Amino acid sequence: MTAHYDALETREQAAREAELFSRLPAVLRSAMTAPAYAERLKGVDPDAVTTRAALARLPVLRKSELPALHKASAPFGGFVAAAPGSFARLFTSPGPIFEPEGRQADPWRGARALFAAGFREGDIVLNTFSYHLTPGGFIFDSSARALGCAVIPAGPGNAEQQFELIEAYRPVGYSGTPDFLKILLDAAATAGRDVSSIKRALVSGAAFPPSLQAEIKARSIDAYQAFGTADLGLIAFETEAREGMVVNEDLIMEIVKPGTGDPVAPGDVGEIVVTSLDPHHPWIRLALGDLTAALPGTSPCGRTNMRIKGWMGRADQTTKVKGMFVRPEQVAEIAKRHPALGRLRLVVTRQGETDAMTLKAETAAASEALREEIAGTLRAVTKLGGAIELVGPGALPNDGKVIADER
Repeated sequence: MTAHYDALETREQAAREAELFSRLPAVLRSAMTAPAYAERLKGVDPDAVTTRAALARLPVLRKSELPALHKASAPFGGFVAAAPGSFARLFTSPGPIFEPEGRQADPWRGARALFAAGFREGDIVLNTFSYHLTPGGFIFDSSARALGCAVIPAGPGNAEQQFELIEAYRPVGYSGTPDFLKILLDAAATAGRDVSSIKRALVSGAAFPPSLQAEIKARSIDAYQAFGTADLGLIAFETEAREGMVVNEDLIMEIVKPGTGDPVAPGDVGEIVVTSLDPHHPWIRLALGDLTAALPGTSPCGRTNMRIKGWMGRADQTTKVKGMFVRPEQVAEIAKRHPALGRLRLVVTRQGETDAMTLKAETAAASEALREEIAGTLRAVTKLGGAIELVGPGALPNDGKVIADER
């Protein structure tokens, strides 16, 4: 596979950035007609937000906040100016979080992810994501149909009935979780059913470790991974290069220090923040709570957009110490008060029957005075005492973890 979905995928990155940020002011103006965005972005001049640096000065909206916000102002927390009836479908996800689907073609931006995985017009796709209330099934269904594929809306489970459909329709593609694909293949082998028509897959929603990748490949299925959410649809996807995931077009992705909205240094692990450019339902700096890191350079497949390593864990590392919550935002505040420090990691352990904290901090100028200053800041910010361990620059791992609960 060497073709691309369209010319947008191979344009110069500078041209992409210019085009995205030329559209952003209008999207911001549209967002600010909704009461919640109007309040959050009060005083912001949309016409001045035309660079990544300017965007980074806007507040982040944490996905973890959405359940409470949606409950307080149903259904969309005041972040959508349009009436619910202006959308095509209305979903809910655990929380609950309420998600609308737009009426435009390919509203979840998934067609190019399927194309990168080898799906083509005229293919028949077995879609095993759930169609019940949550958007997963419809995300992949609408994406496949936008590509020109026919879809079997199978959903998860009911393997025996799915075998009948597979043997009758002979789908070449599968979309669903990787673990259900294995369940389906194992059950077919046990029952002597023919599912050999399935040759490619786009999987998401669950871990796809190398061992399972190898097993699926050994069964003559070429499987690719995609990263998405119920809020935004497909955010990034694997290509034939198999070197990380390429960020989808029409999205602005930032990687920030957990607990902040500040961009990380190139290559560092941080939290994914996404801004979408749909004026009907915009997301402005939605912090997903997922960790990743950007990869340098351009993908060998020829796609020029930003690449990420994929999902690398959760950014929300909040824990409870001696009955009090300690949050990544507090560790970020300590870093802000001591800008000469490098990475920080708060390690929570047990000493006997008592919780204990140790803040590890990178510095090139360790001293007892600095240690005491940081200890005072730790107590002031968290209202808890803890030990301070000063380590050399680069001593702490680049994994995005700022709180490590080792109890």
